[in-house]
Amino acid sequence: MIHVLIGKNLEAVMPSPEQVAGEDYTHGKRIRVVITDVKKGMKGPSITVSRHHPDLVRRLFELEVPEIGQGLVKVAAISRHQGHRTKIAVFSTEPGFNAKGAFIGELGARVRNVSKELGDEKIDIVDYSPDIAEFVAHALSPAKVTKAVLVDASINAVRAFVPEYQLSLAIGKDGQNARLAAMLTRAKIDVKSDALMDELL
Repeated sequence: MIHVLIGKNLEAVMPSPEQVAGEDYTHGKRIRVVITDVKKGMKGPSITVSRHHPDLVRRLFELEVPEIGQGLVKVAAISRHQGHRTKIAVFSTEPGFNAKGAFIGELGARVRNVSKELGDEKIDIVDYSPDIAEFVAHALSPAKVTKAVLVDASINAVRAFVPEYQLSLAIGKDGQNARLAAMLTRAKIDVKSDALMDELL
């Protein structure tokens, strides 16, 4: 458990499950955290903070992207493998406004700043879509999906076809990319080579 000073004479705790493996929490180091719990205690509030919670990513982008505060863009969903990769689905409330561009920033400055704060965690910013198959196609980024098809609406099962040479990219190391895409979209995703498309459609 780590003690974090979050204000003058105000201390919070960051239990092991709320820490990110490999991060440096040297005494005196400044870190950004998100408050996850506040309880009344005999000697004042008991505050728990986290570097692990996906909401930390949301709050960091709120600091970087003024268009969030202006209501022009919103975060639809976040999935995160802490210390490795995060996927964040975004959309615009204004027709024609580029939500992804707002989150990425000029020359990638905004997303780079958030990534740096998270120890250079990779961040995929994808377009949200209410169409589950289209959303899955976006969520499998950086792979390019040839076609995504909803095969069972009752369980949100989607089959995504990608070029053979992008299969490993779509699935990711140890299945990480496909797993994060499934968490982001809340879909069951089956990734196949597009060479099998005629056979499976």
